Amino acid sequence: MDTRTKERLMNKNAIPSSLEIENLLGDKAIQRLNKFENFLTSHYDFVRELKFPFGNNYGWGYKYTHKSKMLCYLFFEKGSFTVTITIGKRELKGLYQELDNMLPKTKTLWEKRYPCGEGGWIHYPVENDHELQDIQKLIYIKKKPKQLSR
Repeated sequence: MDTRTKERLMNKNAIPSSLEIENLLGDKAIQRLNKFENFLTSHYDFVRELKFPFGNNYGWGYKYTHKSKMLCYLFFEKGSFTVTITIGKRELKGLYQELDNMLPKTKTLWEKRYPCGEGGWIHYPVENDHELQDIQKLIYIKKKPKQLSR
């Protein structure tokens, strides 16, 4: 788990409103979240659910799925967000083919992942658009995008 102490929405019994989420994230993170969801809209038939998963360590966030495939979780933080994504055995070949084209931060986070089988979980604090692009690459690796109609 990310050891930074970021303010998050941690009250499991108080479902946050859109306004509370926006106030916590702030303008820059909201813009980045909108870019992320625009990416998902153009490449996947995704569903977004507001969730409080994984016990009391992460707080409220969005779970994104494509059909029955979980793409990632996005956890709200003060001024930013963290994307949690799992890479499984089937995705390892694609990941290793792309890893050298990714940011050093992405490589480090993969090396320090929470292991799960042969793959693992990455908790990726997204602070800029370059990091968001790497998250998009990871999602491409996890689930090939839908065919765009011509």
